[in-house]
Amino acid sequence: MALLSPPRAREERGGPATLELEAPRYRAGRARPAWVSIPLRFLVPALIVAAWWIGSATGAIPEEILAGPPAVWRAFAELYQTGQLVDFSIASFKRAAVGVFFGVLIGLALGVLSGLSSLGEELIDSTMQINRAIPFLALVPLFIAWFGIDETFKVLLIAVATVGPMYAYTYLGVRNVDRKMVEAAQSFGLRGWRLVFGAILPAALPGVLMALRICLSISITGLIAAEQVGTREGIGYLVTLAQEYNRTDYMVLCVVLYAVLGLIFDGIVRVIEKFAMPWRGQVAVR
Repeated sequence: MALLSPPRAREERGGPATLELEAPRYRAGRARPAWVSIPLRFLVPALIVAAWWIGSATGAIPEEILAGPPAVWRAFAELYQTGQLVDFSIASFKRAAVGVFFGVLIGLALGVLSGLSSLGEELIDSTMQINRAIPFLALVPLFIAWFGIDETFKVLLIAVATVGPMYAYTYLGVRNVDRKMVEAAQSFGLRGWRLVFGAILPAALPGVLMALRICLSISITGLIAAEQVGTREGIGYLVTLAQEYNRTDYMVLCVVLYAVLGLIFDGIVRVIEKFAMPWRGQVAVR
């Protein structure tokens, strides 16, 4: 869609026709109001929940296969009253946050080094490609043998799961930075780490934030695997209890909690994007 309207011809007295350009319309000014945008974001999830509720109420979905929303709500109230729900959720959030922090930090550093330097690429890239090719779930038995079943094992598993995507997207983002922009920054006196943090990383920020979004999603998978072993608190431990006692309401509640955790992570990335890249909202077609 063009920002400028087609020029209109205007004839002046005693002279040839001239072209008159209309003032461009600012695309960001056409943003959809919040009272419309927010309900649209919840429309499809609300329809899914409504279909699930109707299916459970009519008997189309048997209770022993998939507990209905009322049963899940009763399980939520039961765990909340005992205090276990809050404790388990906080424990899982802490594990995921610490693991993602170390994985993102290491992947970001390695991606920058590999993207900026040919020597760094030769030393780092092959190892990181091997890491990306190995499913992190296959490392669970080894990590248990090396680090035991305490918190160290859980945090390291999540970190290893997230370091690969962060490295790959950071490497691509740094390599796609315009060379002319780097030379212009150098002409203003930026060198070394000032050049990296002042010019290269801001230019590679879209790829870095996309990597962060993917890492946060993968961290939930790593969290599920980590909390299945040797833990007495966490959402994964609640899943284990639900399996042992065949409580489908608890199982569905755990899925909902993981979904909420994913929404929290996605909200964090959206806030970072809003302040770090305010121009992105001006590109979308409303």
